[in-house]
Amino acid sequence: MPYQMQVDGMAEISETLSKLEERAPAVAAKALYEGAGVMADAVNNAAGSIKTAPFKWASRRRGETRLPSPEEKAIVQQAAVGIAKFNKNGTEVDTSVGFRNAGYAELKGKTVPIPKIVNAINSGTSFMRKQPFVRQAARSGASKAIEAMKTAIEAEFEALTK
Repeated sequence: MPYQMQVDGMAEISETLSKLEERAPAVAAKALYEGAGVMADAVNNAAGSIKTAPFKWASRRRGETRLPSPEEKAIVQQAAVGIAKFNKNGTEVDTSVGFRNAGYAELKGKTVPIPKIVNAINSGTSFMRKQPFVRQAARSGASKAIEAMKTAIEAEFEALTK
């Protein structure tokens, strides 16, 4: 005895799935923007934790090192952390957060690239102790960024499926 099955609503489900597939790259980009904003805030907050000391010349011959000066810290804090242009590659969307195009600042009478100051503080030099504030921000802000991205994706898809 043959069985017969009848299903209603498959056209609606198919249409909804098509909408989701069509809007997925835009939703991913919006979620990435939200997450990048959270990471930029984390880096800005971490820049406030940089330890400083009044400027002094450190002798490399004697193995002396120094902390960043308050002026260097102020330059980093005033420089806006940027979000790079999104790189869309088929189904993938990515970006980066950092000081790459932050510009230049006046330090001790010289014009210095801000990324150079950030890298010197973050990674250290032969005369400056490292303070990896960018890595700390990435570690502490990653879970918050992922949560913000999940929330944005869920809200967008919820709006699409209604």
